[in-house]
Amino acid sequence: MIAIALRHLRLPALTVAACALLAAGCAQLPSAANTAAVARQAHAHFDLEGRISATDGERAASGQIEWRHTPSTDLWTAFSPLGQIVARLDSHDGGAELVLSDGTRRRASHADRLLPALIGVDVPLTRLPVWVQAAPRHDAEVRTLDPYGRPALVIDQGWRIDYTEYADTTAGALPRRIEISRGDARIKIVIDQWTLQP
Repeated sequence: MIAIALRHLRLPALTVAACALLAAGCAQLPSAANTAAVARQAHAHFDLEGRISATDGERAASGQIEWRHTPSTDLWTAFSPLGQIVARLDSHDGGAELVLSDGTRRRASHADRLLPALIGVDVPLTRLPVWVQAAPRHDAEVRTLDPYGRPALVIDQGWRIDYTEYADTTAGALPRRIEISRGDARIKIVIDQWTLQP
């Protein structure tokens, strides 16, 4: 489910710092150069809530987000700043449907065809669940690790995924701030809450 504040009425629904890590005493952070990669497994079921901003180089929008993901379904919803639903994208094995606040409905065989109308950027929905969890697939290139062995920079299918902040300093922590880019397309996600489902 996605909460979005639109900057322009004609934009699609969602076209719409570095964290200082303090260690006890004078202990220093581990060096990323000397840190081995930790094994990370993507969760099959999750809910996340946060904020997103997206631009295609010409248009831009931002707002809050909620997203419920399972192996066979994805549910994104966009909200106005006052909490009203702007749009909802429901994807399942049988296809996908985007419903806008004015009642307009668009259907497609796959959510990838409708997601740009929701967030304004054509990003592969099949990869997004592992990207937001910093659990890249085997065919992605992990270019840089952070001091705790977690991905800091990943290149996947021509997309650059930067993990600028994690929820905490544990090896299995989920990302808090993510920047995804390719060409003029830019997506920034700040995740305020993760809920992992069994």
